[in-house]
Order: sequence, then C-alpha cells, then structure tokens
Amino acid sequence: MTKKVLVLVNETVGRPAPYFERLRSAGFEVVHSGLSRGPTEDELIARLPGMYATIAGGEPYNERVFNSAPDLKVVARWGVGYDHVDVPAATRHGVAIAMAFGANHESVADGAWALMSAVATNLPAGHNQVKAGGWGSDFHTGIWKKTIGILGLGRIGRALARRAKGFDMRVLAYDAKPDAAYAAANGIELVDPETLLREADFVSLHIPQTPENENFINTERLSLMKPTAFLVNTARGSVVDEDALYVALKNRRIAGAALDVFKKEPPIGSPLLTLDNIVLQGHCIADDDTGEHATANMCVDAILAIAEGKDPGGGRVLNPSVIGRT
Repeated sequence: MTKKVLVLVNETVGRPAPYFERLRSAGFEVVHSGLSRGPTEDELIARLPGMYATIAGGEPYNERVFNSAPDLKVVARWGVGYDHVDVPAATRHGVAIAMAFGANHESVADGAWALMSAVATNLPAGHNQVKAGGWGSDFHTGIWKKTIGILGLGRIGRALARRAKGFDMRVLAYDAKPDAAYAAANGIELVDPETLLREADFVSLHIPQTPENENFINTERLSLMKPTAFLVNTARGSVVDEDALYVALKNRRIAGAALDVFKKEPPIGSPLLTLDNIVLQGHCIADDDTGEHATANMCVDAILAIAEGKDPGGGRVLNPSVIGRT
C-alpha cells in the first residue's frame, strides 16, 4: 500500500511546493488538508486514517489523536516548537516526532529585527499619517548604539545579536544555560534578567515555552524597564503576562511593544489591539522563502530517513527509540 503524507501547513496550501517531489519520487502520496488554516483536533482526526506521516503545523497531537491513527509513524514538525505535541504519548504509540531545528532561526531573527525597527522608528504611525494625506516630522528613538537585551541566547538569540553588533549596539543577554565562552568571543555581556531589563533600550524574547517561563514578563519585571524601552516577542505568547503588558503600555510605563505571538491566537478581543504604541503580526514573522525551503527539506529528510529505519541525525527526532520499531 502506498504510504501517504498529510500536509497540514498553511504556508504550503495552494502554491507550488517542489520539495515534496522527493516524497513522490520515493513512492509516497502527498495529500493536502484542504484547509486554509490549521485543523482543529477533530478535523485532524478525520484526516489521519491511512496516513503514514504528517508535515505538521500547530495542531494538537495528543493521546486521543494517536489512538485514532494506528498507521501514523512520523510527525514532522514545521518548526522548532512542540508545545502542542504529547511526546510521551507519541512514544507509546510508536510515532517519531521530528523537528526542524536550525531551519528558521535566521528568518526569526530577521523578523525580530524588523519588529524592533518598526517600533524604534514609529513606522506604522508614519505610514498611516502619509496614507491619510498628512506629512511632517515624528521624533523617534532609533537603533544605532542603543542597548539590546536578548532573553534566550540560543540559535535565534545569537542570530539577533549578530545583527545588533552590525548597528554597534551594546548586547546584553540572559540564558538559563549560559555559554560564557561564546558570549565572550562575540562581545555579548551575560547578565541576570533584572539587570538586562533595567539597562536595555530594546528587550527581545527568545525563551522557550515551559512551565517555568509562564508569564516570565510580568508586572514586576515590566516595572524594571526604562519608560523609553520597547518589548519585542517572537517566542511564544505564554511567556508574557498580556494583562500586565496592556497596563504598562496604556500607562506609558514602557514606550511600546511589538508582538508576533499571543496567548490566544488570533487575539480577537484582546485589549492590546486598542493601543497605539504596539506593532502586531500574526505569528508569521519567520515565514520567508529561506526558512520555508530549509524547514520543508528537513521535514522531507526526516520522513524519508525514518521510513528506512534511520535517524535523520542532528538531534531532530525527539524520541529516536521508536525508529525502526515497526
């Protein structure tokens, strides 16, 4: 029987995806979800019968989903987050969870830099002013030689630090597992979160979604920031207390924020949408050609390797013990 791969990633719906030709050449049938958005749990379950693998977005993979999909052997995640995947349940059901680690960190760093630039130059307000027939000067903070604080010095944080160095910025960073040698070699000052928040003109979040990081940015930590400082979040919505952020922005306790992620996505009804000192994007800041191609090829590589009973390498499979089990 032909093995089927279900594509559930919004970015690939309705446009050519040449990287999937490698799957077809290897004898797989590529099936698209038929949706213009990510599926609900029930929609996912309805599409899984007969599927050997999925190229997965942010839809949930839990015990109920795995119970409904006895043919499923690979979930190839289009990205680096797996907060919606129950890895122990996947392991019990013999499903390999493959990630695209290292595929899109440059794209996310580009996006974080773009958001930071937008708030630093007050770009949205100027854009709207000119479109409305207005003109004139708008004083803004700028970026050159300012101080950036990077919370989370992994692949994305390091990529953002390189960009900041190009603008002669002072780079502060905090990481739960600091690499002092890397920081010293690249002119990055490792500090505690409180020092970073007090001294940074821009605070960019790149920490993972974990129970420890829930509401990492809260009322207390926002109170440490300069009133002229900006917060940028391209990590996960859960790491920011959005109610506290709303109060800080509304009261001009901090100058502004730029968000690509939210606790509830889309953030319909959020009071953050009513503010004029915030720039918003729809969890798509990293969706560029470079990141898409690299991510897609990692997903395809993983499916092809696992189908042959091989580990694709690079630590990308979260539960390698299941490879070759069936």
